[in-house]
Amino acid sequence: MSRFAVVDVETSGLEPKKHHVIQVGVVVTDGEGTILDRWSSLVGPRSRWFFRVGPRRVHGISRRDVRNAPPARDVMLELARRINGARFVAHNAPFDLAFLRRTAADSCVDLHIEAPVCTLRLSRALDPQRTRSHRLTDLCDRYDVKLVKAHDALADAEATAAVLPHLLREHGISTDQVPGFQVPGL
Repeated sequence: MSRFAVVDVETSGLEPKKHHVIQVGVVVTDGEGTILDRWSSLVGPRSRWFFRVGPRRVHGISRRDVRNAPPARDVMLELARRINGARFVAHNAPFDLAFLRRTAADSCVDLHIEAPVCTLRLSRALDPQRTRSHRLTDLCDRYDVKLVKAHDALADAEATAAVLPHLLREHGISTDQVPGFQVPGL
């Protein structure tokens, strides 16, 4: 049985070299979209004295929220444990992967991710003329998936996990094929 680890991160900005992961969410599902596990955590700042959480109006996370959160190393170790043996999935996977790999490397954690699946790229591949929007909120509307709180890592991961079976079905990909399925460009 295929297992998917659908991951989302919230960050303090858009550049992995300058900004940091401040929240991680993961939902592990089977090939039919049944949730097997879910977990999220805020990520504590490297320095207790000066840190930025970025656009609070977007993700709603304040400095106070992350002040006593677990350190990045603990969060990355737990994430590595939870995604072990599952196919990594994210909406805009290159973005999430860049931040996760940077955070894991800075924390000396081996975060083994092979052949990620990007739901953004899967959606765009279905619309080569780009006549539709491929934002997660729009995919949720298209597939009648409830997105409880956009830009919350766990809520976004749950929504992505619910959208994934629809995208795979539209591509004609069975869950038996997914372990060998490679998304071009990743």
